[in-house]
Amino acid sequence: MSENRPQMQFEAIKIDEGTYRIEEGGVRCMLFIGSDTVLLVDTGFGRAGSLREFVSTLTDKPVTLILSHADGDHIGGALDFGSVTMHPSEMFRFFREDRPAPAVTAIWEGDIIDIGGRCFEVVFIPGHTPGSIALLDRENRIIVTGDSLSAGPIYMFGDGRNIHAYIASMEKLAIMKSEFDEVYPSHGAFPLPADHIDKSITVAKMVLAGEIEPNEPAMPIPAKQYMLDGVGFLY
Repeated sequence: MSENRPQMQFEAIKIDEGTYRIEEGGVRCMLFIGSDTVLLVDTGFGRAGSLREFVSTLTDKPVTLILSHADGDHIGGALDFGSVTMHPSEMFRFFREDRPAPAVTAIWEGDIIDIGGRCFEVVFIPGHTPGSIALLDRENRIIVTGDSLSAGPIYMFGDGRNIHAYIASMEKLAIMKSEFDEVYPSHGAFPLPADHIDKSITVAKMVLAGEIEPNEPAMPIPAKQYMLDGVGFLY
């Protein structure tokens, strides 16, 4: 029964002096603290209380919220913030339930987010959703990828998802691998090595070619589960 469910809580795990991953029941947000402002990537389920209040226990600097994409487990706490930024191709997903919303700002391929002493470049990687983005920090050699890379199965079925676009986006990231060493995903093992991108491309192509035997997923969804070498898709 719902009243017996364990209550979700935020957990902030410090990576370095200016970086935290905030865990919330199987999904994570990323928090980067610059000398001027703070970059928050995604807002989780929104079930563990106010993410904005939780972030204020870690820093008192103004927060810029950017969404890697607009699946429900990434936008649940967005209404706590005065404004939110995302790729325009993702806005229909954010507003499709006629949700009340803060001010929304568009972000584009190649845009630079400068938080003071640390910069992130927007990389457009559609496939998991039409407006999925990654954020590349060249100086610290990391890339934040939302759900587009994961050690667990990636949703690749349903409205707006496209495995062909996904493969093209991962091939784009593969070309950029000399610019980062680690991948910061939103679910599962953290961090991932850069070569996880190559494995993801290989497995996605094998799924399309019918070269991986599918299994039934644990949940009742209109998709099969494909797993190989630590990479998986629900397709």
